[in-house]
Amino acid sequence: MADKIRIGIIGAGGIFRTRHFPGLAKIDDAEVVAICNRSEDSGGKIAAEFGLRPDLMTDPYALIARNDIDAVMIGTWPYRHCKFVLAALDAGKHAFVQARMAMNLCEANAMYAAAMESHLAHQICQPPHALKGDWFVQRLIAEGYVGAIRNIVVRSMTPGGIDPNTPLHWRQIGRFSGLNTMSVGMLVEFVHRWCGYTKSVSAQAETYITERPTADGRAPVDRPDTVNILAQMESGATAVYLFSSTAHHAPDERIEIYGTDGTLVYETAPVLDDQRIWGARAGDDALRELEIPASEMRAWTVEADFIDMIKTGKPAESTFYQGVKYMEFTEAVFRSVERGATVYMPIVD
Repeated sequence: MADKIRIGIIGAGGIFRTRHFPGLAKIDDAEVVAICNRSEDSGGKIAAEFGLRPDLMTDPYALIARNDIDAVMIGTWPYRHCKFVLAALDAGKHAFVQARMAMNLCEANAMYAAAMESHLAHQICQPPHALKGDWFVQRLIAEGYVGAIRNIVVRSMTPGGIDPNTPLHWRQIGRFSGLNTMSVGMLVEFVHRWCGYTKSVSAQAETYITERPTADGRAPVDRPDTVNILAQMESGATAVYLFSSTAHHAPDERIEIYGTDGTLVYETAPVLDDQRIWGARAGDDALRELEIPASEMRAWTVEADFIDMIKTGKPAESTFYQGVKYMEFTEAVFRSVERGATVYMPIVD
């Protein structure tokens, strides 16, 4: 391997502009060798924006086959995650893929199995929603701040989709997004880290706005705009999830954890500086804001974590296994909706 980790990017779009290119710019031993977009023009524009001079390509498999690339970073929509990850691993390339790991559990399992067989570095993009205080919350729970967890409440309700004239987004199109809906998987990833894995799921879903404008007229909406979930954790705790994109004046997105000895409330946000943690022990008068110790305050280091995993073998925080578990949860939600029944884990494909 060269002194620098040589990176090929498939699908350099908004997430690379806002997060990955700024992150990669801070890493001395990483180099973007090639960018593959639908057009060389779009790849060239984003490369120029960040002062990069990569080879511009339109064939993702030609990029994966290059001998001068060590790692592939995939920024496409979920419908291409599995095929490009499998091709990259098969070609001996380390693989990084965006959150919303796959279209469904079957694809996620295939990606995880291939990664385990390859022994190559593999990482899912870290969700930012509760990243800043992630380690702090893990320690508080491990040390017994809340005691035995009894109830978990996750609220992610916004008015972002309430206008029926808002254009159809790719995340609302099943052939592009698969089963992924709103921020379900990303928030479940944090619940699993802090509270353990899920045992069973019972869910309801509704699509109140059934079609939206497109460039060609109007088209059907495939993903629901409201999902309500009742789950049981392996620990015996119960979890309630409320997701909606059609809710005026709802509380900010949050994860609430209630235990025998105390309560933690994490106010999530895509911007780390906007995240806040509240807590109270049994006997306290009210919740108070908890300051995250500097030593446990996480920053956005996703790109550096991936390069470090390649160089040292140290696993990243968002592993393919974690992705399988939140894709299993997502799959269980929609099997429950379809059947009108509780779905138990593990799910056997």
